[in-house]
Amino acid sequence: MSESSPERAPLLRPSQNDGLSLPPKSIAKPLVGGLLVVLFTIATIILASFDEKLHGDPKQVALSVLQAAPVIDGHIDLPAALRWLYKNDISSFDLHQTVPGHVDIPRLRKGHVGGFFWSVFVPCEDDGPDFLVPTNRVRDTLEQIDVSKLLIHKYSDTFMLATGTADIKEAFRVGKIASLIGVEGGHQLGNSLAVLRQYYSVGARYLTLTHSCNNAFADSAGVFHAGDAGSWRVKRLWKRACARAQQAWDVGRPFTCFRRHRDPSNSSEPCSSHSLSFSRSKGKKDAVVMVNFSTDFLTGQDNATLADVADHIEHIGRVAGREHVGIGSDFDGIPSTPKGLEDASTYPALFIELRRRGWTRSQLAGLASANFLRVLAGVEETARRMKRQGPSMARYRKRVDI
Repeated sequence: MSESSPERAPLLRPSQNDGLSLPPKSIAKPLVGGLLVVLFTIATIILASFDEKLHGDPKQVALSVLQAAPVIDGHIDLPAALRWLYKNDISSFDLHQTVPGHVDIPRLRKGHVGGFFWSVFVPCEDDGPDFLVPTNRVRDTLEQIDVSKLLIHKYSDTFMLATGTADIKEAFRVGKIASLIGVEGGHQLGNSLAVLRQYYSVGARYLTLTHSCNNAFADSAGVFHAGDAGSWRVKRLWKRACARAQQAWDVGRPFTCFRRHRDPSNSSEPCSSHSLSFSRSKGKKDAVVMVNFSTDFLTGQDNATLADVADHIEHIGRVAGREHVGIGSDFDGIPSTPKGLEDASTYPALFIELRRRGWTRSQLAGLASANFLRVLAGVEETARRMKRQGPSMARYRKRVDI
């Protein structure tokens, strides 16, 4: 029984036709009442003792939470790592065995992973000041979506393609790892909302506003000199297009001024799939900040530890509330990892540490997956409301080909 579960049945059932005479009501009431008090006191002592044992064993609590609410990681760069290592040849490796990097099936299982976003990333090549120099980014993005789906199908004993909360819960139910697809940057759109819609049609469920380069829609925190953050009108239409497409908009790396001036008219819930910790105040919309494990972002050095990640999570929890924090490790996409969180097998250690710091079971479950699922459900509801508006026909004003 959970900590807050009410008693579902009476502690005592009235006897009937047992051949015994009942005491008068005036006597029976205090007797029964006293007995109930005694039973309640005993039960409280037992539960308190049991809870005290759990409080003394953070590992037991953390593992029991992860059994019920496995980790959903908002950002794993497995597709990009396999592109660089194996040129997307899925016959060149076996995910049932150890592969280079941070992620493979044995480590995902050991880490109690119930789902993750296969991050679809292509590099930020220079496409000119107006983002009009032709590139192969859309082609490469589609190749990365393709290899992700090929691997999900090849290892269908482990992975299950998921495009929404219902799929994720079904994957949990059957013991598979829900596999969602996220596109890691607006530079992968080719300046076109039509491309965004097509990414959705082949399974993508979030789009990061920026990676480490500016694009037609937003400026990045990954460049030294920010521009004018593009056309605000286009950004607003873009986010509305995301909402209509049932696609979360991810604020993973946009420039700080864009964070401050986020469009108040947008009704879709944002997520930050692998965030830094810039926020200083609580937002007005539901959202989840999914914490990055990169040592560069945590401490600026290679000596970050699990405790630094826990500190980062607690800071976001203090600013936004613990119901708005999640995990977005960036495994397979970061050059160094914190000591104690070296790969996908180590997630439980983080939950054990947070339990030691006083996090409740429900807060740990929220961090693992429940917070993200709540926000994704909100995105789905927004999409249902906005579908009737039809697709946006807006275009990037600096394009001259259309």
